[in-house]
Amino acid sequence: MWAVLAAAGRGERLGDERPKAFARLGDLPLLAEPLRRLDDSEWIDGIVVAAPPDWEEPCIVLAEEIGAGKVSAVVTGGDTRAASVRAALAEVPDDAAVIVVHDAARPLVSDEMVERVLAPLSEGYDGAVPVLPVSDTVKRVRGSEVAETLERDGLVVAQTPQAFLATSLRRAAAGEGSDCASLVEAQGGRIKAVEGDPRLLKVTSPEDLELVASWL
Repeated sequence: MWAVLAAAGRGERLGDERPKAFARLGDLPLLAEPLRRLDDSEWIDGIVVAAPPDWEEPCIVLAEEIGAGKVSAVVTGGDTRAASVRAALAEVPDDAAVIVVHDAARPLVSDEMVERVLAPLSEGYDGAVPVLPVSDTVKRVRGSEVAETLERDGLVVAQTPQAFLATSLRRAAAGEGSDCASLVEAQGGRIKAVEGDPRLLKVTSPEDLELVASWL
């Protein structure tokens, strides 16, 4: 089983000149935490990192610094998340049966969550995605005007890591979408939703970094 770690996000909302993956989380770049956790996972055999452009070498150095020996390649990320994943997939061995895709911006990935998204692949699903229920009222707006209020029943928020049969993900990877599950869905793949984890917070602001740091 191989992991693709998408780490090419710019992170402008963090107010940092460095890419998001190199914002400071404790004493190390944010990227170090999910990279170390995936490297320590008993489920993961190899890792390919999609790095911010011009930050490939620092990614390699960081992997060496934290002893992430499962990192087999660091590729240049694309302009979109989907493009970054495509670039990383090209470095995943052809004989890989399962591929786990995770966003570096969600640093607190656990081995338990990796196991949770892998389980449905033996049940006939093409992929699995962790989700959390929507607790707020959701409205669709046009400009500044509310167009409608959506029923919350059945609405969830998707997280990563997401796990896929490698054949299903490779077949769908040419598309564009906000996550890999949507690409596989568009190709007719069956995706199972599993229970997510509130600690898999996606870091988008300095406040998010502070909160994640408090959980370490």
